[in-house]
Amino acid sequence: MEMGDYESTATSLEGEENLIAAAEHIVKALGSNKNFTKDVKKILADLGSQLSTMATIEDNMVEGKKSGIEEQLSVVEVKIMSWESDDSMIWDSGPDEVAEYLNAVDGAQKLTERLENQCLSSQEEKDLLCRAHDVLQMAMQRLEDEFKHVLVHHRQPFEPEPISFRSSEDDAVEEGSIVSFGDESVEESTLRDSISRNSEEFIVDLVHPDVISDLKCIANLMFSSNYDHECRQAYILVRKDALDECLFNLEIEKLSIEDVLKMEWGTLNSKIKRWVRAMKVFVRPCLVSEKWLCDQTFAELGSSNLVCFVEAAKAPMLQLLNFAEAISIGSHQPERLVRILDMYEVLADLLLDINALFSDEVGSSIRIEYQEVLKRLADTVRVTFLEFENAIATNASISPFAGGGVHHLTKYVMNYIRLLADYNETLNLLLKNHDGAAATSLSPDMSPATGEESITKDFSDSCSPMALHLQSLTSVLEANLDEKSKLYRDASLQHFFLMNNIYYMAQKVKNSELRLIFEDKWIRKHNWKFQQHAMSYERATWSSILSLLKDDSNSSSGSTSRTVLRERLRSFYVAFDEVYKMQTAWIITDVQLREDLRISTSLKVIQAYRTFVGRQMQHIGEKHIRYNAEELQDYLLDLFEGSQKSLHNPNRR
Repeated sequence: MEMGDYESTATSLEGEENLIAAAEHIVKALGSNKNFTKDVKKILADLGSQLSTMATIEDNMVEGKKSGIEEQLSVVEVKIMSWESDDSMIWDSGPDEVAEYLNAVDGAQKLTERLENQCLSSQEEKDLLCRAHDVLQMAMQRLEDEFKHVLVHHRQPFEPEPISFRSSEDDAVEEGSIVSFGDESVEESTLRDSISRNSEEFIVDLVHPDVISDLKCIANLMFSSNYDHECRQAYILVRKDALDECLFNLEIEKLSIEDVLKMEWGTLNSKIKRWVRAMKVFVRPCLVSEKWLCDQTFAELGSSNLVCFVEAAKAPMLQLLNFAEAISIGSHQPERLVRILDMYEVLADLLLDINALFSDEVGSSIRIEYQEVLKRLADTVRVTFLEFENAIATNASISPFAGGGVHHLTKYVMNYIRLLADYNETLNLLLKNHDGAAATSLSPDMSPATGEESITKDFSDSCSPMALHLQSLTSVLEANLDEKSKLYRDASLQHFFLMNNIYYMAQKVKNSELRLIFEDKWIRKHNWKFQQHAMSYERATWSSILSLLKDDSNSSSGSTSRTVLRERLRSFYVAFDEVYKMQTAWIITDVQLREDLRISTSLKVIQAYRTFVGRQMQHIGEKHIRYNAEELQDYLLDLFEGSQKSLHNPNRR
């Protein structure tokens, strides 16, 4: 007998039982009425007799029905038991075998429900129900194994696209400290990681699309048989392992907060870059696709899709968030600022995704933890920014910087600021309502000793919070450079050093996206500043020397006057030789600034020399003329190369 025949017979028997019971109830109710005529009473008596006969028949049929249920149970039991000794998987045996097994499980479920709904009085009936439960449980355990097998066996390999990270070229800023500064390779390290901030959300197939209907069918059967807990646990176990593997493939280690706090910055820097990439890939597409798979599998089963998704994703998500929390409570060294900004930005960018994925009460713990970590990172950015400013202010030198060139501190700060410009929107958001720090963080005596207005007056009310803070950083840098310049005994070298460094600052702003933040007013002011230092350098170096070449109308006759003129010219040569010896060792790395200062100096020196020699040649005598104007001009072109030379060295070139 086929399963459908058993079900049809049982349904018919059950309908007849209900009809007879209803008729007996009607007869009993009518029979209690005393007002019926004899004919009516006779009809009712005949009906009662007939129903009594039918009840006797029905009693005989109940025994047949019980026998039918037992026979049906035996059929499904044989089918279900046949797989208990088979190590192979049903879902690997073809669709026909799957369909037969599912029909048997469905039959076992319905037979169990029917027995549970009946009033069982005999031990035989109770034993039959117990047997049905055992068969159903056996089937559910098998379906649980099949459910896991389908999830694992039909997993689609997910390989995140390789994304190259900067290595030495981008670590120059981070790996140098505000104290040591690293080497000069920091200068052009302004590239960001090659990860798009606006990566599109998309779904990938985590299991083969063809088995989604099978997963859904198994889940529905298990839920309808009150094995929903077992189904959910099976799903969560398999998918959690898959998500853990995803993190492993993204090179994310399981680290405690203590592990992170003990880590050297070079190692931690690499791990933060991996974390930023992993966070993006893990949420998009891993979690987005995981949520879609949950929704497809448990679509008709209430909130189970949310529960399964949250439970599978909770541990991997907390692993990622714990790392971010460790960074937020760790060191606030300035070199970490860019990396912390990277972490903040990726979390902020994914916030809407997280709120959507972990919606409702079931996902609230992840949402709350995520938002808390985001807030702590925001606070860390602010604190680290201020630490950066303090580190600039307190950076001290005990000896003057050789050659009066661009100090490592200047390069470090300006290139770091240039990196920060790429985080303009984020920093404006985080520094909003904190813009008072730019002014209040500077003590009055930190303003550069230029005789100008306080730096805080440079800040326009229309400036963005980030612009105010970056201007504050450059002002603190200038104050520090002013102090460093005082380490030089030579006044001309003091101005030369400040000219070099302020010019570098102005060019960094002018020739980058910083121009939009600092604006033209700041650039004009600092162009004026470095020009003032250039003129002050020229005066300090050449004024006293060129005074020896001043025209003196009283020196046109007499042996004493010739002696004075010759002595003045000899003194000029001695002074020129000394300047040449010193200032060939001074350095201007910027080609344009070096040429401009050489030309400006040359115009003043050569013009004065030509005029003096031209007017006084007859009084001085040709043998006392050591250099002609063209030679002096060539010598001036040797200045500021950073390699000391002497005019007494015939191989100076």
